[in-house]
Amino acid sequence: MKKIHLYIVVLSTFLINTVQAQMIIADDENLPITTESTLLQFEDGQTRGIILPANSSIPTNPTNGTFILDLNDSKIKMYQNKIWVELTDRGRNPTNDTNSEDIGDGVIIGDETSTATGVVVFEAKDKAIVLPRVQNVTTDIISPYPGMICYDIASQTVAIFDGVSWNFWS
Repeated sequence: MKKIHLYIVVLSTFLINTVQAQMIIADDENLPITTESTLLQFEDGQTRGIILPANSSIPTNPTNGTFILDLNDSKIKMYQNKIWVELTDRGRNPTNDTNSEDIGDGVIIGDETSTATGVVVFEAKDKAIVLPRVQNVTTDIISPYPGMICYDIASQTVAIFDGVSWNFWS
């Protein structure tokens, strides 16, 4: 049921192309929004994270806050102040990533337009996203996928899986 619910949310988001409201992805439809500044929130106690896009060519004009798994050196990177910051050591590339099609401009969530490009662009000047919150990534996520990012409640850090190991940022 979770997969169907998420599929419907994603499909309706693509059809509408913009969403100007807060969104919660959870089993419990009555889950309260953490704060009014939340644009996207996931139910606590997840055993999964968000999978970052895996790119064999680095975006030429990225926006600050862009995250990718760079397939050239198997590192997860974030674009900040005109440079790519490496967030992990060399990891492992996804073994089943064979899709290199251009899927278009993507979806903007939070505003009607954006100068940023991406598959999903969260564009809001007064709201943020809450990463999926996992109790303990090393014990609760059995088969992490390269490029996975979430919040580890046990260590109180952002956890990023590079395909070999978890990297923790506080």
